[in-house]
Amino acid sequence: MRARGRRDSHRQNQLVLALSDSVLELNPNPLAAGNASRYTPGERRNAARFQSNVGGRDMTLQRMDNVLIVVEDLEAAKAFFVELGMELEGQTTVEGPWVDRIVGLENVRSEIAMMRTPDGHGRIELDKFHAPAAVRTEPKNTPVNTLGIRRIMFAVTDIDDVVARLQKRGAELIGEVAQYEDMYRLCYLRGPEGIIVALAEQLGNKSVTDVLGNP
Repeated sequence: MRARGRRDSHRQNQLVLALSDSVLELNPNPLAAGNASRYTPGERRNAARFQSNVGGRDMTLQRMDNVLIVVEDLEAAKAFFVELGMELEGQTTVEGPWVDRIVGLENVRSEIAMMRTPDGHGRIELDKFHAPAAVRTEPKNTPVNTLGIRRIMFAVTDIDDVVARLQKRGAELIGEVAQYEDMYRLCYLRGPEGIIVALAEQLGNKSVTDVLGNP
């Protein structure tokens, strides 16, 4: 019985290792139909439980967490997004070897402020680099058809009110407030340091999914 227990334990360890490799796409998945004969039903159930608990290693996207914006004037950027309706979730300074390894720079010291949307689902990380100094690779007022990440869109309930408040913070309308059919009023604004935000006020029950459909 002791020898059989060792064999069963060894088989389970092999199964876990094989499943780990399959998650990393190194070996075929042991739970695939073609591999069913290699394992007992109990072993396959254990493997399924293991697979469901491996977290991020199963390559499942959980959410979009935040968008980073590097700024020179952190206080002005914070004030702009607070006026928009976001909340300051926290602010701190980060530095040390772990930061250097993540971002691929040396001797990093930066101050970050995390801004959160009222529903708690969306975040913008504002980052002021004290060392090394931030670099600019393009003009502040680049047009919206410039390659790269160009704007962040926010859903609002009163677009005219938000535009007026942001203009008091120095924001400028890029075009004008326009209406799309009977569904949205939309606009683009340029804020501090050339940051572009888009605003969308939904007018009725229809939304963009009614136009694009579901894949």
